[in-house]
Amino acid sequence: MSHQVEAAAAWIYRGVWASIVALFKVPDDPPTLPSSGEAVRTLRPSPGYLAYLKFLFWLAFIPGDILPVVLWTAAAVAVPILGVVLAVPALILLVGPDIVAYVGIHLRYDTTWYVLTDRSLRIRRGVVSIHETTISFENVQNVEVRQGPLQRFFGIADVVVQTAGGGGVAHHGKGASPSLGAHIGILEGIEEAETVRDQILLRVERTRGAGLGDERHHPATVAASAAGGSHLSSAHLAVLRQIRDAARRLDASAAR
Repeated sequence: MSHQVEAAAAWIYRGVWASIVALFKVPDDPPTLPSSGEAVRTLRPSPGYLAYLKFLFWLAFIPGDILPVVLWTAAAVAVPILGVVLAVPALILLVGPDIVAYVGIHLRYDTTWYVLTDRSLRIRRGVVSIHETTISFENVQNVEVRQGPLQRFFGIADVVVQTAGGGGVAHHGKGASPSLGAHIGILEGIEEAETVRDQILLRVERTRGAGLGDERHHPATVAASAAGGSHLSSAHLAVLRQIRDAARRLDASAAR
């Protein structure tokens, strides 16, 4: 796409975006999540992700752009007057899909949000139908970074967050089927993917360490189980002490 065509597409997109926001009431702000006081981090896909999407578009549509040019050139050489008549339709056929794709790519980019709190992750995407997925860190089983060669070239990667039992359904923000009971959340186009992954893992460990999630696989739980111990709350311990003291008093009375 030439600079002039992209500038025209950008101008059109500003008007389209404003109209869509007004018509479909698309939120212009990131989603909110309850937090226990820890800082909330709001993420957007990297600008490199936008360039990546545009490159994929060009890769797919170059044949479609070349064919109208070839046909128009052949017609203009064979019948010059026909070339003049077909100039405008050929231009529309050449530029129209590019502008539509430009608008679609930017809509996808501009409506994607990722929000991290100390307890959960929320992913939002969509224009006409807005999809939000909330993943509680207490259910997270695995977090990994995925990066293909082309993503590496654009300096981006995906952070994949998998919940307990979630091996089958990949999600980009849509809710998981209740029958599956789990899903995979994907943070696409992240520039500092390793840092984001480490932050999520840290929050997962904090959540489990605070007793807010399933601790069966937590290292501290495993060690305690191996030693024959168990996790008891202070209330449980207080009741056990009362029972112990009462038993000692009974023993003392029987000895007399």
